[in-house]
Amino acid sequence: MQDVLVIGAGPAGLSLVAALAEAGLAVQGLALANPAHPWPNTYGIWVDELEDLGLVTFLEHRWKDCVVHVNSATLPLHREYGLLSKDRLQTHWLSQGNKHQVTWHQGKAEQIEHFSTHAQVTTETGKTLTARLVIDASGHQSAFVRRPAAPDLAFQAAYGIVGRFSEPPTQPHQMVLMDYRDDHLTPAQRQEPPTFLYAMDLGDGVYFVEETSLAHHPAISMQALSQRLHQRLRYRGIEVKEIHHVERCLFPMNQSLPDFAQPVVGFGGAASMVHPATGYMVGALLRRGPGLAKAIATSLGTQDTTPTQAAGQAWQALWPADRVRKHYLYLFGLENLMDFDTPQLHQFFATFFGLPTDDWAGFLADSRSLPEVVQAMVGLFGRAPNSVRWGLMRSVFSHGHLLGRTLMS
Repeated sequence: MQDVLVIGAGPAGLSLVAALAEAGLAVQGLALANPAHPWPNTYGIWVDELEDLGLVTFLEHRWKDCVVHVNSATLPLHREYGLLSKDRLQTHWLSQGNKHQVTWHQGKAEQIEHFSTHAQVTTETGKTLTARLVIDASGHQSAFVRRPAAPDLAFQAAYGIVGRFSEPPTQPHQMVLMDYRDDHLTPAQRQEPPTFLYAMDLGDGVYFVEETSLAHHPAISMQALSQRLHQRLRYRGIEVKEIHHVERCLFPMNQSLPDFAQPVVGFGGAASMVHPATGYMVGALLRRGPGLAKAIATSLGTQDTTPTQAAGQAWQALWPADRVRKHYLYLFGLENLMDFDTPQLHQFFATFFGLPTDDWAGFLADSRSLPEVVQAMVGLFGRAPNSVRWGLMRSVFSHGHLLGRTLMS
């Protein structure tokens, strides 16, 4: 019987399988398709995050010229951004698994039964797989990770194109983290939920441009985002000449935290690891996966550890109390962003990216302690214009329960 069965072969599943195998555990995986099937989406990350992890060799592109555009200004970020080579990273994780004899099965998990010494997964074709612990890394629509219902899920949505254009949509060798300028919109459109452009020069005349809704309930449709993207480009005299790839992203930002007492452990979207205020998750996978794997290896190192005990220790390693408290603080931040009108949103981001780089970078990556995050947010409040301050103070009344969870969790 294997130690661990991981469901899912996206970045979350493959990275954790590799980490578990490296930790000395006997691992098997279950995926809907061949785990070597190419991933459809692009994954960007700040270079310093990968430097800390020793993974910069897996970057396909790097940009030192990174900016944010708001109506009032262009904000240089003075921080290097990168695009992951998803093919190389996927191959690396699969090779690590192969080195440790990881077995992959193909199919859909239909049922999980829990026994005193193991769990049994049955696929839709009737195949049964057993392991001492099951980890679900199949994404935010997991069928096996229990969580309280979230009444008003807010979704980040994006529609993007990789291709060639009549004119460069960014400055040469530049990466645009956010372009919130709305001069291309009609007055009526400016009253609608705001979206921004995320764009990068991929070299050789190829660019990636993506219209993004940071978070909204209900989700902004792909059709609306596509229309916005083409309207933005046309306003600047840019035509799409070739389309090499179309990207569509949609995922919840404020999904409830899972029940930490359940016997199936989640990872990635299934474990609500998306940063509620930014949508980032890949960095969290890379940072938190090895620690989770080590905790599971320690737990299963004792033969009489039950699956329930192993799951409890895994959840504790993934979501310790301080991280839970920060999660609610980020949820409070998300509610603020969704409540701001467009001028407030522009002023907020101008203030946010005017903070010391360590402060805004630590917030985006969830790499700082709770006191450090609170201190940075107090600093933002002190620097912000009055309209943003009033918005933040109103949120204390409307979303103060999230701040309460930050203090009391």
